[in-house]
Amino acid sequence: MSSKEENKFDFSEEENKPKEKAAETTPPTDAKGLWQGLKTFLYELLDIQHDVDKDQTIEDIKKDIPFKGATAWILVCSIFIASVGLNANSIPVIIGAMLISPLMGPILGVGMAIAINDIYTLRKSLVNFGVMVVLSVLTAFLFFKFFPLQIDSSELLSRTKPDIRDVLIAFFGGLALIIARTKKGTIASVIFGVAIATALMPPLCTVGFGLAKGGSKGLLYAGGAMYLFIINTIFIGLATFLVLKLLRFPMLKYANSTKRKRISQAASLVALAVMIPAVWTFWDVLQESNIQRDYNLFIQKVEANPALWYQKEVKDDDKKTINLYFNGEVSKDITAEYENTLKSYDHIGAYKLKINGFETRSVDEISKSLDRAYTDLDNSRNIVDGLQKQIAELKREVTDLNGQLESKASLENENYVAFSKVAKTAKIKYTDLRQFGFAKMLNSKDFIRIDTMPVAAVKWNPKLSDSVQTIRESELNTWLRKELNLDTLIIERIK
Repeated sequence: MSSKEENKFDFSEEENKPKEKAAETTPPTDAKGLWQGLKTFLYELLDIQHDVDKDQTIEDIKKDIPFKGATAWILVCSIFIASVGLNANSIPVIIGAMLISPLMGPILGVGMAIAINDIYTLRKSLVNFGVMVVLSVLTAFLFFKFFPLQIDSSELLSRTKPDIRDVLIAFFGGLALIIARTKKGTIASVIFGVAIATALMPPLCTVGFGLAKGGSKGLLYAGGAMYLFIINTIFIGLATFLVLKLLRFPMLKYANSTKRKRISQAASLVALAVMIPAVWTFWDVLQESNIQRDYNLFIQKVEANPALWYQKEVKDDDKKTINLYFNGEVSKDITAEYENTLKSYDHIGAYKLKINGFETRSVDEISKSLDRAYTDLDNSRNIVDGLQKQIAELKREVTDLNGQLESKASLENENYVAFSKVAKTAKIKYTDLRQFGFAKMLNSKDFIRIDTMPVAAVKWNPKLSDSVQTIRESELNTWLRKELNLDTLIIERIK
């Protein structure tokens, strides 16, 4: 075989290929190339414009705005389910109600209408938004009117006082929702997740609960819940507005330039009216959250002091005061320490601290008072025991005297009845007997001759039926005639 045939397959290029590949995969050494590659990577990672379907997004949002027919009934059913969940304090039931609720439509419609300068859609969205709120609150009101809570559930109370987390959840939930809606092939799981996270429905249910409860406490619940709902609404609409502006959705054009200008000014005014409360609400809620965080940290330090008997605290944000209550004496050193600790916090440093200690109620004093109370109690028991013994002795003396008198009377008069003996024996034989009396009554049948008739008056346990009382009286009659050697005896029942 010739050398040409031996070298038919030339592997020289194959041997060079790995080197070329290695050269290709080697990262650029210059900083400019590295920075350019990083920019390209981040742009492809975060870019959402290339996958946006603007026409379809606008059409889908407009479809979800109206509240008519099936949509209205779905809203009513979801409100009922959420109210049941809040009544039972059941989180799974509340989440289920959020998933079927159609509350997002008008809110997205408001944000979109302002972003694209669509005054007709804005008006339609606001009208349906009002219908949505009224229908939801009315449904919840009727539910809680007929099924009131026995106690205020924790889920209801959590919907009455918003904090900074609610603002952030509403804003970023709105961002996630509108980004998912603008993407080709809407991501349903994101829509469901946002419906749960932003929790538009429970606040409306809590408003209905507060109105049904009535009174100052009920109105406080309703006001706090409506405030939370407004926060969610504003920040979801704001997120929608910002994303659509960022994605440069086309502005709606009007043939009349004057009308276009007027509508544009109105949309800008509405946008400004939404932005200002949003910024103010965010700042206000942020400050409240910071105050509450510092306050909780301060109270934790107070509770951690084992040398004090801590009872409770009262914070008044209007007067900027914090009252601490202790059982026992609080020294001036500890008071000064707490005042300096309070001043070290940024958001509650200006609050005035008031220490309320009960100097005369220290642990030692309480122990002494308790010992004195035990001693007094023992003395009282001894006195009571002595009195009971005296009473028992007096009873025995009275019984003996009665016996002596009855014995003497029976010797002098053979017809005399030893009443105390008979009464005791009757009570033993008939435990349901409550009262017993015996006497000889003057009696006349022809109103000429007068005889004496033995009469026993009895009163039974009222729980006994009349038939049973009659049987007992018959038995008592037989026994008394035999015991007292009587031919006749009348039993009179005392009512």
